[in-house]
Amino acid sequence: MSALPPIPRTSVLRRARMHPAEPLWWGAALAAFFLFPDYLSFGTSVLIMAMLALSLGLVLGFAGVVTLGHAVFFGVGAYTAALLAIGGWTEPVTGALLGGLAATAVALATGPLLLRLHGLPLVLATLALGVVFYEAANKAGWITGGDDGLFGMELAPLLGRYEWTIFGHTQYLYALAWLFAAVVLVRRILASPFGLALEGIRENAPRMRLIGAPVLGQLVVAYAISGFLAGVAGALSAQTTAFVGLQVFALETSVDALLMLVLGGIGSVYGGLVGAPLYMSVKYFTQQWDPHLWKLFVAALLILATLIARGGLVGLLGRLWRRR
Repeated sequence: MSALPPIPRTSVLRRARMHPAEPLWWGAALAAFFLFPDYLSFGTSVLIMAMLALSLGLVLGFAGVVTLGHAVFFGVGAYTAALLAIGGWTEPVTGALLGGLAATAVALATGPLLLRLHGLPLVLATLALGVVFYEAANKAGWITGGDDGLFGMELAPLLGRYEWTIFGHTQYLYALAWLFAAVVLVRRILASPFGLALEGIRENAPRMRLIGAPVLGQLVVAYAISGFLAGVAGALSAQTTAFVGLQVFALETSVDALLMLVLGGIGSVYGGLVGAPLYMSVKYFTQQWDPHLWKLFVAALLILATLIARGGLVGLLGRLWRRR
């Protein structure tokens, strides 16, 4: 069989370039730090969920792996970071990295089995995995704290200089820095031959097997990278709130990340980053107004986004940009 023609280098490099509109997102994130000092804790949670959505988008939007168990990696990272801090490992950066590595280990252990499935069986299997981890954390109360969760952890000053305060200044910038690093990493992965192979698998996995691509192995690697990013996001959640509860393993956490991607745009690096602020803002402020009707507002927003913004908000903004 003849070899495939090489991918033009210019097309690969183009995928790694920053769109002229992208600095607006980061500028808005920095502006929020100064303009909304009373909402920095909420802003930190938005950044963390954006990172979780980014990790899910890597396997869902670019590899075509549909999963409802991504909260497993988020929860493993959160509990790992919390247990390390309680045990005396108070340095935050390495604690977050170790949380990500623990989630990576779970992804590598489960990925070769789960990723042999496709469609509805894969969705149900990942859903079942999330239920298993949730119930295991609930029963292992001597480690996880059970229903009460883990709390009271203390961290050393960030970089030995910046104290963690109740006002959330350090937490916000810490989460923003991690999110920026995650976006750079994902962008470089997608601009590589490996990233192009993932999109080929998403579009036509049987054909990729015919040309000799190790489909399962590449999916497992992508799953592990995604698990690492989700684990870091979970570790950040534990470190910035000084609390971890069973909610980190809940189905709602996985569904939230999925809805953020749908709103922002599946198949875009910035899909989760755009969808997370919108989804969480609507959820937060409608809960303040009426704690019983927030789901109705979110559902209406999703229907509107599906009908009007094909490809999510990122797709809509992209079309408007090209028409200017």
